[in-house]
Amino acid sequence: MKELDIIPLAKRKMARRGIPKAWVAEALRNADQIVAGRGDRWLRNSGAESVDKFVVITAYLTSDIKRYWKEKSS
Repeated sequence: MKELDIIPLAKRKMARRGIPKAWVAEALRNADQIVAGRGDRWLRNSGAESVDKFVVITAYLTSDIKRYWKEKSS
C-alpha cells in the first residue's frame, strides 16, 4: 500500500469519532467509489490519492452513504 499521510485535522476528527487508522487504511484499499477531486487528486471516501501517497483530509462514519455518493453522469 502507498504511504498513508493523515493531516492533523483528520487525526482529530478520527479521534473524536472513534475511527482507528486501520479502518481508514481499509477504506482506502477497498473504496467502493473513486471520484475526481481538485488538481491531480482522486477522492476515496475520506481520502485523497496523490501520485505517491494517500492523503487523508477527513474521516467519517455514516449509515447514509447516499449523502456522499456521486452518481455517474450519462
